[in-house]
Amino acid sequence: MKVIEQRLPQEFDKSFIVFKETGKFFPCPWHYHPEYELVLVNKSTGRRMVGDHIGYFGEGDLVFMGSRLPHVWVNDAKYIQSDDENPADAIVIQFVEDFLGERFLNIPELEGFRKFLHVSERGIVIEGKARNKIIPIMKSMISMNGIQRLSALMSIFEILSNINDYNLLASPKFVQNFQYESPGRFKKITEYILQNFNKDITLPEAASVANMGLTAFCNFFKNQFRMTFVEYLNAVRIGHACKLIAEDKHNIVEVAYECGFNNLANFNRQFKKLKNITPSDYRRLLNMEMDKAS
Repeated sequence: MKVIEQRLPQEFDKSFIVFKETGKFFPCPWHYHPEYELVLVNKSTGRRMVGDHIGYFGEGDLVFMGSRLPHVWVNDAKYIQSDDENPADAIVIQFVEDFLGERFLNIPELEGFRKFLHVSERGIVIEGKARNKIIPIMKSMISMNGIQRLSALMSIFEILSNINDYNLLASPKFVQNFQYESPGRFKKITEYILQNFNKDITLPEAASVANMGLTAFCNFFKNQFRMTFVEYLNAVRIGHACKLIAEDKHNIVEVAYECGFNNLANFNRQFKKLKNITPSDYRRLLNMEMDKAS
């Protein structure tokens, strides 16, 4: 599954990109770019792939993606075959980390937004009140210029800094090459899991790596990762399974054992729990969507 680097053109007098995408379909292939990206779908339906996640999009779908996270939006056939010249409509905002200078993100006022950007390495579906506030701002930005447009973007940053209602997309394993900036225990734990997920990792072992008692470790992990240790470990394993399935070099049984699962039934159960699809159906769906996107 080949992923390419693709960039949107930036106007010389703009520090970031606001782009309206219209046409028969969204033309981008399976790709990535260094820019952070916020995508609002105004019209069209279909499937979106973000990292190793496959989900559905429709009107009002709002997704924020971290830097270099592979993704593609594949429109349903009825839009591609439509007589309407512009059945698909989306608004895209892109910006690089230092678009307002190297020290911009380090100012105290952006502490909450820095944390959000860190989480966005996995891709985020924005929902609830935050989504309802951001959509009208994005739609109005198309006709804005200069300071007005920059001010609107700062308003979006403020909303994202305090967001609570969202869902993460790609699994932790998919983004394992991300260089975590968080010091100490956080980095130790993530590195340990990513290096040993295919082995029989126990909760006491993980707690000892963090140099913490079992209860304190469980509370710390739940607070930092918004899930339990076991849930995170399974997410890492399933993420690696998605990678192996995409490479199409192993059968499903081999994939299960390569990812640290001791039996196929548990692997199938955990995979369907996290991906809402069986491993075999994931392989078929992945092949279908990549054929459409190529």
